Amino acid sequence: MEMKIEQRMVRDVHILDCSGKITLGEGTMTVRNTVRDILKDKGNKIVLNLADVNYIDSSGIGELVSTYTTVTNSGGQLKLLNLTKKIHELLQITKLLTVFQVFDDERAAIASFE
Repeated sequence: MEMKIEQRMVRDVHILDCSGKITLGEGTMTVRNTVRDILKDKGNKIVLNLADVNYIDSSGIGELVSTYTTVTNSGGQLKLLNLTKKIHELLQITKLLTVFQVFDDERAAIASFE
């Protein structure tokens, strides 16, 4: 299943509902390009909803870190929502859970920007 991102707005927060695989190539490029387009349009509050991401490889993890850095350096904030058990374990093993703000509830994720 290829990577797809559905975008929606809740107040001034961009919610990116990701589905499929975040792997080297199209998957990582889709995340990168979508977030860069948001930053270009002056959006700086971004939530990546990973509930329907069924696989992420090391390049995908690297892309999450790169995207986080890009957003932070642009004065924005990137938060993760609805990690699958597998992605949660990967972020725990790599100690990236200490870097990302992670939420299981969309309302809490949106409220965290205020």
